[in-house]
Amino acid sequence: MTTQLSPQLRFDGFVVGASNRLAATAARAVAESPGTGYNPLFIYARPGLGKTHLLMAIGHAAQVINPALSVEYVTLDDFVEAFHTAVGAGQGDTYRRRFAEADILLLDDVQFVAHRRETQAELLRLVDQMQTSGRQIVLASDRPPADIEAFDERLLRRVAGGLVIDIAAPDYETRVAILRRKAEERQVAFLPGVLEAVATLALESVRELVGALNRLVAFQSVGDAPLDAEQARLVLGVRTIASDVPDAGGPEPDATAVEEADASPGSTPAADEAPADEFGEFLSEVADTLTRQVEGWRRRVEEAVARWEGQGYRTARLKGLLARGVDGDPAEALSSFVSDVETLQAMQAEAAALAADLATDPVFRDPDAIPGAEAFLAKARDGGAPPPAPESVWVFEDLVESEGNRVALRSAREAASRPGEAYNPLVIVGGAGVGKTHLLHAIGNLLQAAPGAMVACLNAQDFTEELIEAMERERITAWRARYRRVNAFLLDDVQLLAQRERTQEELYLLYNHLVELGVQLVFTASGEPGEIEGFEERLASRMSGGLVVHLPAPEREVRQAVIERLLGARYDKADAELVSYLAGRPAESVRAVQALVQRIEAAADARHTEPDVALARELLEGAAPRAPRPAPGVRTSGVGA
Repeated sequence: MTTQLSPQLRFDGFVVGASNRLAATAARAVAESPGTGYNPLFIYARPGLGKTHLLMAIGHAAQVINPALSVEYVTLDDFVEAFHTAVGAGQGDTYRRRFAEADILLLDDVQFVAHRRETQAELLRLVDQMQTSGRQIVLASDRPPADIEAFDERLLRRVAGGLVIDIAAPDYETRVAILRRKAEERQVAFLPGVLEAVATLALESVRELVGALNRLVAFQSVGDAPLDAEQARLVLGVRTIASDVPDAGGPEPDATAVEEADASPGSTPAADEAPADEFGEFLSEVADTLTRQVEGWRRRVEEAVARWEGQGYRTARLKGLLARGVDGDPAEALSSFVSDVETLQAMQAEAAALAADLATDPVFRDPDAIPGAEAFLAKARDGGAPPPAPESVWVFEDLVESEGNRVALRSAREAASRPGEAYNPLVIVGGAGVGKTHLLHAIGNLLQAAPGAMVACLNAQDFTEELIEAMERERITAWRARYRRVNAFLLDDVQLLAQRERTQEELYLLYNHLVELGVQLVFTASGEPGEIEGFEERLASRMSGGLVVHLPAPEREVRQAVIERLLGARYDKADAELVSYLAGRPAESVRAVQALVQRIEAAADARHTEPDVALARELLEGAAPRAPRPAPGVRTSGVGA
C-alpha cells in the first residue's frame, strides 16, 4: 500500500531557486534531524511544482544519514483505501501501528481529506502519536490547510504548530536551470538560446516545462538539423503542451524476521536429606525430570503463541499442542509452524505487488489454511479474464508518414522500442477519425511482440463499464489486479472519463502504480488533457508529463495511400487518375476519406462499372453523366443484380 521512494527524486535532482528555496531548506532540515524541528512540516503548491519530489527527497536523505530509519510514503487516497480494507479484515490496530511507529511519515495529496471526518480523526490521532514519540510527519497538499474544505479545527491547529510553507511557480532563472538539468539528463544538446526561449513562455509548473522540453526533443530527433530558438517557439506554439514530472511509486511489502528462542534447561534438584529406598528415589527423579520437560516445552509453545498472535496470526495449531500435549521436544512442531508463517509472508508480499488491499486479506493470517491462501493468490494473479489486447489488424505498416504526423509516428515507434524509458506517458491528441485509435493499437502490437508481454489496450468507455461491473459483483480487487500485472497500458479516448470521478480515481491509482514499475502508458484524447472539461488536474498534469503529440487531419500523401489501399483491395488495379483526383480533395479525417471511397464504389456497383474519375466528378461536382462501360476487372461477391 505504501509507495517505494522513487530513486530519481532526491535533493541533488531538485533545482533550487527563489520560488522554492525556503521549502527546500526546511525539507533538508527535517531530513537531517527528523522530529526535532519542523514537526509537522506542511508543504503546499499547485500541481507540478515539486511537492512530491521534496517529500521523497526527505526520505532518501534521512535514510542516507541513518539507514536504520523507517520511512513510509503514501498518498492520502491509498491511505484511506487500505485503512478501510484493514478495518474490514479486523486488522485496524495493526494498520495504525504501522504508521505510528514509522520514524518518518510522508503523506501526499492531503487536500483529499476534505469532508472525510473519519479520515481526519485518524490523521489527528496519528499526528498526536508521532509528535508525542518524537517521530516526523510531513504533509503535502495543493492548497494551504486553511483552504481545505471542512478541515478539522484541531488538525488545523496541529499543522499550524509546525511549519506551513509554499512553493511558488519558478522564475525565469530557475526555469532555465531546470531545462538545462533535464536536457543534460536526456543527453540532448540544443543550440544556444533555445532553452532560454522556452523559459520565457507562460508555463506555470515544472511539469509543463518538462513536457515542452520533451516536445522539442521529439521534434529535433526527426529533423535534419538542431532546432533554433525561433523554430522552438514555432514547435511549441501558442498551445504549449503541459507536462509532468512523473511521480512514481510502488508498494514495498514488509518482511518479518522469524526467530525462535531456545528455552534454558532447568536446574537439577537437590537430593533429599532424608534417606529413602532406591526405587522410590528413582521414581521421584523420573517424575521431576518429566515435570521439567513438560514445563519447558509448554513455556516455549506459550511464548510462540503470544508472539505470533501479537503479529496477527492465528495460532490454533499451537494452542492444540498445549491442550493435548506432545511427546518429547516440540521443536519440530514449532519449526513447521514458523515455516508456514514464512510461506504466508511470501505470498502476502506477492499479493501486495498485485494490489495493496489484497495483502490485508485474513487468508494470509492463518498458517493452517495454506491451500486457501494459495488459491486466493492464484485467483489474484489471474485477475479474471486477461485484459483486452490490441487489435491485430491495426499495424504500423499501414500508417503513412507525412510532414504533419512525422513527430507522432516516430515518437510512437521510439516509445514502443524503449517502453517506459523514451516517452512515458505518450499522449496522442487529434480530432475524430484522424487515426488515433489505429496508432494506439499499432503501438500495442509492437509492444505485444516482446516475449511474455501482456498489453492492455481498450477504450475509456469500456474501462468505465468494467469498473462498474466489478463494483456490482464486489470484485474490485481482482479487477485492479487484472491491470496492475500488465507490461503496457493503452487507453483510447480518455476524454470520455470527464465527470466520472470514480473512474478517474481508479485510473490515477493505476497510473502511479504502473509508472513506478516502469510500465509504458499511452493515451489518446480529442484535446490536450489540461483542456478537457471535467478531467481532474492531477491526472491531466501527469498525462502531460511525458510527451503530447498531435495527429493532424490527413495530408495529401496520407489520403492518397488510404485511397490506393481501399481501391486496391477490391479492384485489380486502382485507377491512377481517380486516386489523384480523390486525394486532391480535402478531408478532415481518414474516416471521411474512407466514406468518400465507399460512396464512389457504391455508385460504380449500381451501374455495374468500374469507378473512374468521370464517375467521381459526376458525383462530387455534378458533372454530366457518361455512358456506362463494362468492368470485367471488378471482383464482386457473385450475387447477380
